[in-house]
Amino acid sequence: MTQPPLTLYLAAPRGFCAGVDRAIKIVELALERWGAPVYVRHEIVHNKFVVDALRDRGAVFVEDLDDCPDDRPVIFSAHGVPKSVPAAAAAREMLFVDATCPLVSKVHIEAQRHYENGLQMIMIGHEGHPETVGTMGQLPPGEVLLVETVEDVAHVTVRDPARLAFVTQTTLSVDDTADIVAALQARFPRIVGPHKEDICYATTNRQEAVKAMAPKADAMLVVGAPNSSNSKRLVEVGAKAGCQYAQLVQRATDIDWRALEGIASIGITAGASAPEQLVNEVIDAFRTRYDVTVEQVETAIENVEFKVPRVLRVPA
Repeated sequence: MTQPPLTLYLAAPRGFCAGVDRAIKIVELALERWGAPVYVRHEIVHNKFVVDALRDRGAVFVEDLDDCPDDRPVIFSAHGVPKSVPAAAAAREMLFVDATCPLVSKVHIEAQRHYENGLQMIMIGHEGHPETVGTMGQLPPGEVLLVETVEDVAHVTVRDPARLAFVTQTTLSVDDTADIVAALQARFPRIVGPHKEDICYATTNRQEAVKAMAPKADAMLVVGAPNSSNSKRLVEVGAKAGCQYAQLVQRATDIDWRALEGIASIGITAGASAPEQLVNEVIDAFRTRYDVTVEQVETAIENVEFKVPRVLRVPA
């Protein structure tokens, strides 16, 4: 029986960003240098496939530093941690390696600088997300106020409207964040923003590729984890950009084939912590059911690379 034709639009860029690549490499190099087990506070990146593969090699994932022994290395995840965490590790004389994405660290430095200049911070982010918790934890309690929506801006209570600055989580929707920033600037005209936008290049690039791809496709799948902020934003961006069906899948086994009946075209992308192996798995699943023609939708070329910490670069 002949298979129905399907045009598969493949977003570029997609998948791993430089910060995720670096974080995974840090765990791999730590296992090579110090042997198993190596402890990791929180999932190194939000992807079950990646975490399970590292666990198989000897990484132990915990949510709290108290769950780590003093005599084994511990790695802090790419999302960043409150200042209290490395301080506690240092007090216990633990060997620790910080895998915080350098672009998240940039936001931490920004927040610290504004605090030292006497400004109270407003953070645009998602409550409870590890990156938000880590950024807010750079400063004393009450110095960082969280807003998630335009509506939150109207109700936030600040110390001094003339002494404010804002930062953002790096994995937000570019368009939604622009609306919240506009609301902040309207209510607090003297609020100070970042020198360079906090939303990272990879988040922005992946969202732009989805915007270019979505109007062409009958449906769209985002390969990514349900706890991945940037992956969930890609689904939202796709729906807003005109794709009638946009769905998050962790891997090919999660595809809802009934929902895709009758489609002639589909867009595929992946969140910044999803490996290309899972994208290929999804494409192969479509090839078993359709006569697939692949078209790449490229909106940017990425060549960013971040070095791993010095302790993993120098000979043991």
